[in-house]
Amino acid sequence: MKFLEEVPAVRRIESDRGDLLALEIVGHVTPADAENIFGLLEAACALHPSFDVLVRMTNHDGVDWDAIAAETIQQGKAQGIRHVRRCAAVGKPDWTGSVQSWLEPDMPVEFRHFEAEDEQSAWAWLGARERPAHV
Repeated sequence: MKFLEEVPAVRRIESDRGDLLALEIVGHVTPADAENIFGLLEAACALHPSFDVLVRMTNHDGVDWDAIAAETIQQGKAQGIRHVRRCAAVGKPDWTGSVQSWLEPDMPVEFRHFEAEDEQSAWAWLGARERPAHV
């Protein structure tokens, strides 16, 4: 498959809350996908002093961490620490522990992992509901 024919691994999920960044990540995350994720995070930070995040993992097949600019990762981390209140991770793998290890113990971001079959509990924990995408 050629570069322009690749399907992006990241899509935004519509919700009933304006201050919720909800994403679905499908398959393998390329550097371009990571840039997309960090761009969406940056936009949410510009719009909201604080917000929640839901990340749904579907058929996750890894991330090209070595190919992502360290500056991009550091900037995303700094923005997340300043703006994110809660983060619900849905599906496999459970990456919440590794992300929490990046943070100082007293950082205010609260992470929780939910199995895919328990996704509705993740939405409830965040006080939100998924809205059907407008096609």
